[in-house]
Amino acid sequence: MSQVLDALTWRYATKKFDPTQELSEEQVHRIAEAFNLTATSYGLQPVRLLIIQDRNLREQLVSVSMGQRQVADASHLLLFCIERHIDKDFVDTYFDQVQDIRDTPTEILQPFRDHLIERFSTDTPEITQIWATKQAYLAMGNLLTVCAMEHIDACPMEGFEPEAYDQLLRLSEKGLRSVLAMPIGYRAEDDPFASMRKVRKPLKDMVINY
Repeated sequence: MSQVLDALTWRYATKKFDPTQELSEEQVHRIAEAFNLTATSYGLQPVRLLIIQDRNLREQLVSVSMGQRQVADASHLLLFCIERHIDKDFVDTYFDQVQDIRDTPTEILQPFRDHLIERFSTDTPEITQIWATKQAYLAMGNLLTVCAMEHIDACPMEGFEPEAYDQLLRLSEKGLRSVLAMPIGYRAEDDPFASMRKVRKPLKDMVINY
């Protein structure tokens, strides 16, 4: 546990990356694996991860990211996207996979399958989008910890124009909508935020024990 706490103390929202340092393919693969293992509501995984390494493409994204250079200067940009359409077919695909992997009898799965199909057929698109976006935050939080454990710097970002990202990356063609971004890589030596002490409320003010 001390290693986890040390890693979380070490991490910060990196404001300036060293553009000369690149993550290895193995590091990026571990991050992708960790993303895929992230918990999601019902296990439906309505979140997809784009890993963008192309620097020319990322340079184009800076102007629609409030001018934040982290997007282009980091080693890679992680973009968390949600499915635009979560419907019966989406739910059926999940339960078919459950049956294939676990060999669970249909009669056991069917009530839950029917419940989810009814839920997503009656919820408004706005409600479903909010639900899916919450899953994206779970994934980002998980990867922030994973990156910290790997001593990979990261900067969680809401400050970008999702519609512009979607258009440039042609995400609608993939049935996706961008919701969160996270540049990852290595901090620049002259990033002044790297040496600043964390500002956190006292633990006694944040945790209530019953």
